[in-house]
Amino acid sequence: MKKLVIVVAFFVGLTSINAQTKDELKAEKAKAQKVADSAQAVANAAQAKIDALPGWRTNIFGTIGGSFSEFRNSFAQGIPNNSAGNIGFTINGYANLIQEKFFWRNSVNINLAWVKLDDRDDPTDDDGFREATDVFNISSLYGRNLSKKWAVSGLAEYRTTLLSNFNDPGYLDLGVGFTWTPINNLVVVIHPGNYNFVFSDGDTVFNSSLGGKIVADYTRKIGKISFKTNFSTFISYEDTEDLSNWTWTNSFAYTLWKKIGVGFDFGLRSNKQEAVNFALGQVDPANPPAELPNFDNVDNELQTYWTLGLSYSFK
Repeated sequence: MKKLVIVVAFFVGLTSINAQTKDELKAEKAKAQKVADSAQAVANAAQAKIDALPGWRTNIFGTIGGSFSEFRNSFAQGIPNNSAGNIGFTINGYANLIQEKFFWRNSVNINLAWVKLDDRDDPTDDDGFREATDVFNISSLYGRNLSKKWAVSGLAEYRTTLLSNFNDPGYLDLGVGFTWTPINNLVVVIHPGNYNFVFSDGDTVFNSSLGGKIVADYTRKIGKISFKTNFSTFISYEDTEDLSNWTWTNSFAYTLWKKIGVGFDFGLRSNKQEAVNFALGQVDPANPPAELPNFDNVDNELQTYWTLGLSYSFK
């Protein structure tokens, strides 16, 4: 009986010591977390002051995605012997000079992708990679500050494709107006005086016109997350419906290890001139329809793209 009492007392004491140790460890953890949160708040405040200083701000980040597959004697599908693949990448970069009296903001967006489907049983098919996504956009915005949030500004923005049909079409916007920066990292361009130059080869439906330009750009990095959203639209004064266009691009990156992580990009675009030009290109000259595609009978379907893959950052 005496031995039993001693054993019970020993286990009770051991449990009490263990519980006390866990409570102490939890208290130490909470205290350490409080110190870490306080230090992070100080670091964030210091970074905010650094970001507010005059000078250059630069960064490059993007997404790389791809997949490859091969099938042999897979008779359940239409092409039993095939090899397929796709690869693509995006680049988002900016170099902004911020001074007390003026700013100069420059940005570039590139989105390229290739796909292939090789039918091993068809020697006449194309077994190489073909262009799938092809976007190149570069812009430069200069402004003289009128106040902390408003500036008079000039913008040059150029958009085309790189892999095929370079500058056919190509779009160059040149305009003047005002730039509004209501909060950090958000830039809104409002240019009522803008000319949209459209370049193309041969006799096409593309036309240049005078109009207004609106751009909204928000670029930021918060901890492990980098993201950029950009909306750009041209509103033609000559023909609002047919000659106007807009593009909305979005890029997100989450860092998992050092400067590598997971990225996702998607974009939307509307341009009726491109829709009509594409429809005309699909017409068979040997058997043309009774009425050729034109601005009245072609739907301006929404253009979309997206890429999911590994992300990278150089900052």
